[in-house]
Amino acid sequence: MPRRLLALALSFATLPAFAAMQAKPVEWSVGKDRFSGYVVYDDASAAKRPGLVMVPNWMGVTEDAVERAKAVAGTDYVVLVADVYGKGNRPKDADEAGKLSGSLRGDDRGPLRARIEGAVATLKAQAGSAPLDASRIGAFGFCFGGSTVLELARAGADLAGIVSFHGGLAPGAKSATAAVIKTPVLVLNGAADKSVPDSDILALEKELDGAGADWQFVNFSGAVHCFAEPSAGTDPASNCRYDERAAKRAYRMMDGFFRERFGL
Repeated sequence: MPRRLLALALSFATLPAFAAMQAKPVEWSVGKDRFSGYVVYDDASAAKRPGLVMVPNWMGVTEDAVERAKAVAGTDYVVLVADVYGKGNRPKDADEAGKLSGSLRGDDRGPLRARIEGAVATLKAQAGSAPLDASRIGAFGFCFGGSTVLELARAGADLAGIVSFHGGLAPGAKSATAAVIKTPVLVLNGAADKSVPDSDILALEKELDGAGADWQFVNFSGAVHCFAEPSAGTDPASNCRYDERAAKRAYRMMDGFFRERFGL
């Protein structure tokens, strides 16, 4: 079976072609708020496959995020590109993205947890209209999205696995971590990321150990924030830049992690 994630790490600008790849809009509610994203899968086969919730970086649901989801999905997964900002809330630039993501990453992570849990429920509900095995669900995310999927683990969600790419690691001061973390966690971090101090890493390890989690933490030397996203560019002065070497390794690790968890 081809390992599409290896090609994904090289360049999102040259994504492999999938003749029957679908990206279908989907909407859902969490409380009084409406959300909109995309369900992505290859419909060439009706074979049931695992599902992954993908939380994009702080720019939210964009064309680039959907294309990335297509490359991850291939013929192996159904992927929900998850919206956690709300329908119509699409940041135009980094300033707007910072305000939207910051409003959800404060001391109280309850609203963020409710929104990502709503996205998981929405993916599971696609089993009747997409080739999805709703009993096998995982999640992954980039930057703000990586922080978001970690909240699933902290909330005690029971999924097959969670992968964070260069996400923030600090918990919310007013949001407790579950006594037992049920979902295996893989954290992929840039060792030179100035936004993730060593104290956050040590605190996360202690937090995960305290909850009896099955966890792995990988530091990529020389890599900074956004290392897995080619759209970040390669400005050497920026703490948000793509690192091809780290990206290749990180996508291989996510590929192996989910294949193990789903028995692929």
